[in-house]
Amino acid sequence: MKPVVQQERTGCGIASVAVLAGVTYRQASRAARRLGISSADPRLWSETGPVRRLLKQYGIRAEGRERPFVSWEALPACALLAVKWHREQGRPCWHWVVFHRGPNGPAVLDSKRSLRRHRRTDFGRMTPKWFIPVTVPGVASR
Repeated sequence: MKPVVQQERTGCGIASVAVLAGVTYRQASRAARRLGISSADPRLWSETGPVRRLLKQYGIRAEGRERPFVSWEALPACALLAVKWHREQGRPCWHWVVFHRGPNGPAVLDSKRSLRRHRRTDFGRMTPKWFIPVTVPGVASR
């Protein structure tokens, strides 16, 4: 899997789906718009429904419920993580990232534009709240 940098300040959900689908940010953004999903819509980073619909569009299976993060070792081979979880005006918000156990070891693929490296292994600096296991066609699962 290759990192995809978000092209919009609030496009982390779209970028994360692009990573999993193996497409560009622009392609995933177009697919999202066709589904009525916009990076400007707060539901993209405060609800799981929009990202789940976009995953389904690409044939990526997401488990039906979120699971609480326990440890990096306990994560499945591939998952969407909610990091930087907080509340804004009473609404939960987070930053979407992709966790992947690849041939070069586990990594988080983070779409945040200002990062120098989008493949992260500094696990101690990230604080996931929960995750959604995903099954990507052609990607081995644990």
